[in-house]
Amino acid sequence: MPPIPGSGLAKGLAVTLRTMTKKTVTEQYPEHQPELPPRTRGVIGLFEENCTVCMLCARECPDWCIYIDSHKETVPPAAPGGRERSRNVLDRFAIDFALCMYCGICIEVCPFDALFWSPEFEYAETDIHELTHERDKLREWMWTVPTPPALDPAAEEPKELAAARKSAEKLAAAEVAGAAEAKGEESS
Repeated sequence: MPPIPGSGLAKGLAVTLRTMTKKTVTEQYPEHQPELPPRTRGVIGLFEENCTVCMLCARECPDWCIYIDSHKETVPPAAPGGRERSRNVLDRFAIDFALCMYCGICIEVCPFDALFWSPEFEYAETDIHELTHERDKLREWMWTVPTPPALDPAAEEPKELAAARKSAEKLAAAEVAGAAEAKGEESS
């Protein structure tokens, strides 16, 4: 049976009328901040103290939007008679958010936990060239990074902690055995 002419228009008007009678749910954005999900990807925050200038984040970035400059610095020996060491010192760390596609690869590959997702999303600029944010701005965003969720108490212990505890127990047992041996030699 062919459709009645004008039935599509009537259905469309019915939907419009139903929508017009419902209460609107528009949030007045600048006055009321939105409720963000806990793992929101806003911008990338930099924890500068953990950065060793290994350049993994810049190399793995598919957009090449991370700019890192550094210089080598000589560190005096930790113990007398030791040798001097050299280490990289971070001079510049910048991310061009005009190029960034927010994939998170840089955060995943960072072996020293220097990069984190911050839920900040209000970083608009009037000029696209001002979207390259330097390390001082990235550091400010670091303080807005939410704390990670608590670990599951039923989860197994990480392998790194288990290995560290095992070596600490061996070291403590060796010290106790050495002290007992020394005490046995003194008494004889």
